[in-house]
Amino acid sequence: MAEAPTKEFSAETKDLAEKLVSLSVKQAQELVDCLKEVHGIEPAGGGAVVMAGAAPGAAGAQEAGEEEKTSFDVELVSFGDKKIQVIKAIRSITSLGLKEAKELVEGAPKIVKEGVDKEEAEKVKKEIEEAGGAVTIK
Repeated sequence: MAEAPTKEFSAETKDLAEKLVSLSVKQAQELVDCLKEVHGIEPAGGGAVVMAGAAPGAAGAQEAGEEEKTSFDVELVSFGDKKIQVIKAIRSITSLGLKEAKELVEGAPKIVKEGVDKEEAEKVKKEIEEAGGAVTIK
C-alpha cells in the first residue's frame, strides 16, 4: 500500500496557525468581531466549534488575569421568556444590527461586553435583566 503524501506548509502558514491555536477565548472573539466589522467576513458554522474547543485551554489563562478584577466580561446566560425585549437591549448596548443581535441572544450563553470596568458591567447587567434576560459577570 502506498502511504499518503505528507502535505508541506510554508513557515508563514505554520506561524499563523500557531498564533491562532494559542488565542484566548477573549482574543478569538475579538478576532471574529474584527473579521466581521473591518473585513465583512462572517465565520462559518464550524468556527463556533473550533472556538468552543479552544475554550478549556484558554480558561486557565483567563482565570489568572481575573485576580486583579479591574476588567469584567458580561455574559448573557439566557433570554428568558422576553426574547424580543432582550434583543432590543442587546442592540442598544452593543450597537449590533438586528440579525447579529438576534443571533447573539439565540446563541446564549454569549459574551455581550468584554473587558469593561465594574460600573459598566453592572449597568449592562441591569439593562439586560430589566429586559428579561439572565446575565453573569465574570
